[in-house]
Amino acid sequence: MQTPTALLGLGIMGSRLAARLLGAGVPLAVWNRDPAKTAALVGEGATVAESPAGAVAGRRFAVLALADGAAVEEVLWERGAAAALDRGSIVIDISSIPAPAARRHAERLAERGVAYLDAPVSGGSRGAEAGELTIMVGGDRGAFREAGPLLAPLGRATHLGASGAGQVAKAANQMIVGVTIAAVAEAFTLAEAAGVSAERVREALLGGFADSRILREHGRRMIEDDFTPGARVATQVKDLRTAEALADEVGAQTPVAAAATELFVAHLERAGPDLDHASVVAELRRRARGRPAGP
Repeated sequence: MQTPTALLGLGIMGSRLAARLLGAGVPLAVWNRDPAKTAALVGEGATVAESPAGAVAGRRFAVLALADGAAVEEVLWERGAAAALDRGSIVIDISSIPAPAARRHAERLAERGVAYLDAPVSGGSRGAEAGELTIMVGGDRGAFREAGPLLAPLGRATHLGASGAGQVAKAANQMIVGVTIAAVAEAFTLAEAAGVSAERVREALLGGFADSRILREHGRRMIEDDFTPGARVATQVKDLRTAEALADEVGAQTPVAAAATELFVAHLERAGPDLDHASVVAELRRRARGRPAGP
């Protein structure tokens, strides 16, 4: 695809998405708050912009891969990206932000003749590297069709409805992810406390009804104590709190997700924000410490 595109934000996900787009031949301008992160992409063909406005000017697509809703608000409206977008351009926001915020961005950008797709992703850094992300999209269907060739190298995109629908799906996704990680961590801690190898339990569960990608990938991380971040604890807490706020807004009951949120928050306060979210097993191990092994 030869359509000029900008990508704003080169964190864990954004840097990998940039590499995928460059590999697909997309003419790409990049911007990052810390310019040191842009250096590796120059050799792959990226153009480095000094500002968000400079990155998006003259570009048909602008992909946002930012940390949270506050960062999206700042980059779009305070740092000049929205004002620099040409009429007819399309913003594809893969950041995980509240659905009401996504709807506000869509409305404000529409007044400028710019389409906005909220398109959060799931699949972590490995999915981003492999081009196997799940992309949940809300917004104008015509804009979604136009963005299809750009999204194709990144993963499988599904249009879910009007603006904000992608963020609703992401909230649901993060509830499932958080609850399942917590459940795997609890199961492993139970096995260890009962004197049974968590590694052997994981092997036994593969292929059964308890099997999942989280059991396979995050379960391995827990056993190996490999908590190099693919998705950070702080991000998991942010997304669970976003889901909690959405549940309050629409009157849904989410008691299991609330329990998982409490666990992740406790772990965040003790371990800090930067470990992989699978490291929540350490909080459960801490709580079990000092108890004798075995039934």
